[in-house]
Amino acid sequence: MSDTSLVLKEKFHKSFGEANQHFKRLETAITEFSARYPLPITQEIFSEMILDAVGLAFADQIIYRFSKTQDTLGARVFKDFLNYQGDNPNRPFLDILNNLEKISILNTEDWFVLREIRNEIAHDYENSNHRGYILLNEIFGKYHEFHKILEALSKYID
Repeated sequence: MSDTSLVLKEKFHKSFGEANQHFKRLETAITEFSARYPLPITQEIFSEMILDAVGLAFADQIIYRFSKTQDTLGARVFKDFLNYQGDNPNRPFLDILNNLEKISILNTEDWFVLREIRNEIAHDYENSNHRGYILLNEIFGKYHEFHKILEALSKYID
């Protein structure tokens, strides 16, 4: 393996590890949160939860780690993976997603749902208690998609 190949491999492994760590912390926060509050959460439960420092900390951790997992995968891991595979990552993001879908790493439509949730978090979570519980429930319903993506990518980690 050439020096360039080793550098690209290491870069992919590093970004993959970072995304995987964010995801594991997301899972842990969801497990702890769901031990305290029934899922899906209602607006009433959410209103009580934001008054509980521990519950609020878990909710914030869930929101933060969901966003970080999505950001790390989309901004670094996918491009590092394609580079490591000898493919050109310098193209429109939709082309990158379509390529990853062709090799069974992800489903493009599912990725756009994850991205939409992440965008909603950035705009609505802090500003609206009404949206807060809805966003958390959306995360609870979709965060498993990250696991599928990470599992598919892990086949390329040696």
